[in-house]
Amino acid sequence: MTIGVLIIVIFMIVPLMVGFYAAGKSKGSSDDYFIQGRGMGSIAVFFTVAATWWSAFAFLGSNASFYSQGPIYLTAFAWNILFGYLYFVIGKRIWYLGKKFHYVTPSDLLGDFYNSEKVRILVGLVVIVFTVPYLQIQLTGGAYLIEVASGGVIPFWLAALIFYLVIIIYVWVGGMRAVAWTDIIYGALLFFGLLFTGLYIVRLVGGPIEMFEQMKNLHPEHLTLPGPLGSSGYASWISLCLITAIGALMGPQLWLRMYAVKNGKLFNLMPFLISLVAISYIGSVLVSWTGVLIKPGVENPDQILPIIIMEYAPFVIGAIVLAGGASAAMSTANSQIHAVSAVMTKDFYQRYKNPDASQDRLIQVGRYFLLVFSILAYFLALFAPGLLVTIGLIAFGGTAQLIIPTIGALFWKRANEAGAITGLIGGLTFTILFTFIPTLVSPLGLNPAMWGLLINATLFIIISLSTKPRDQNTVKRFENALLQFKYNENHVKERDKEYAEVK
Repeated sequence: MTIGVLIIVIFMIVPLMVGFYAAGKSKGSSDDYFIQGRGMGSIAVFFTVAATWWSAFAFLGSNASFYSQGPIYLTAFAWNILFGYLYFVIGKRIWYLGKKFHYVTPSDLLGDFYNSEKVRILVGLVVIVFTVPYLQIQLTGGAYLIEVASGGVIPFWLAALIFYLVIIIYVWVGGMRAVAWTDIIYGALLFFGLLFTGLYIVRLVGGPIEMFEQMKNLHPEHLTLPGPLGSSGYASWISLCLITAIGALMGPQLWLRMYAVKNGKLFNLMPFLISLVAISYIGSVLVSWTGVLIKPGVENPDQILPIIIMEYAPFVIGAIVLAGGASAAMSTANSQIHAVSAVMTKDFYQRYKNPDASQDRLIQVGRYFLLVFSILAYFLALFAPGLLVTIGLIAFGGTAQLIIPTIGALFWKRANEAGAITGLIGGLTFTILFTFIPTLVSPLGLNPAMWGLLINATLFIIISLSTKPRDQNTVKRFENALLQFKYNENHVKERDKEYAEVK
């Protein structure tokens, strides 16, 4: 127990040290605090994107899904590829426009493109409302892992409190720089921790090949769709893939990371790098299906990995692995708290309350919002429990709706305010109603957010075409900016080609 608590203490001290070191590099501006002055290097960008993308949803939720629902979570390999590709195609354009027009939040870009305060406010509300549930699952997962790693010495309520106090302190003092630097540590812990756990645990049943043989003979329903519960068919497979990738990409924490990048070349590598990280899910498969064989009937599937690792591995190894899992939760939670505080500060406080606020005042207000949303997520974790994957899909389903007006802003000159607002409201309304009203069943077994996206896109196109076009000055400004983006891309490709030929 003492060793477990010591490991947790070390785990908590390291990010605090990084945070205070990062604070010493601060330049004292709100742009530096929220997006690191658009100067984040390639290594930090990759790890902070990967660590933010991977969360308690991945570390605990993946194991719970494989354990209780069969192979449906294998679609994670596909959604990592999709996420990486979207990050390249959409993210690089968001980065370029953010750098050119000094955007900091999703509302900055979309509100400016549609030349609409209504769009700006609606987008701000969407990212805040649907980020909080995802923030909740990080706290729930991280606190539970700390509780188990300490051998029960630290109860859940205290683990959750400590978890957020640590995050608040280092994000408070160091901003985006502290978040990105700690994510380098968290990303490495997560990637190797999950893979190591799977390879270690599967030895209990004779190795991977023997595990699959036993599963084929004893639990074949776990190896095929629609899984042992009969509810995870192809529609769920497709929904999980698309909604997870799109919803995560449209979260404010990823928008801020797009804006923060120093060199756009990194976007070209992200599809490969993010796809490579998906190898870690092999560990989830091995842990979960080994659990089906040796530990059937676990009441809460989210707990299968901690239960197995603490029962069948030496305590020190178990505590280190669970600390790595808690790092997955912390790396996403710190990003989300920071991103939500940026949205509240820039989109609402500065724009509508105090446009002339000083840089110090903006940073201070952002820190106050850190506290507010941390407290909210803490109480949600204590009093509104639920399976991590289920809550995560609700959050992703809401933020995913932003992909429609974003694509319109980047690729369609005819898109306008009326289409964006109508589409968002229609898509969100369907998604919320069919998610929270038990008597309403989503057609064809698709996740309600999938139908929400279809409704959103349909209304967006029809209303945009049938109403007055946007102001032509705004259209020209964005058109010229994106043409310059394409020119720069082609120029770089030609230069690289000439260099390769000469070499």
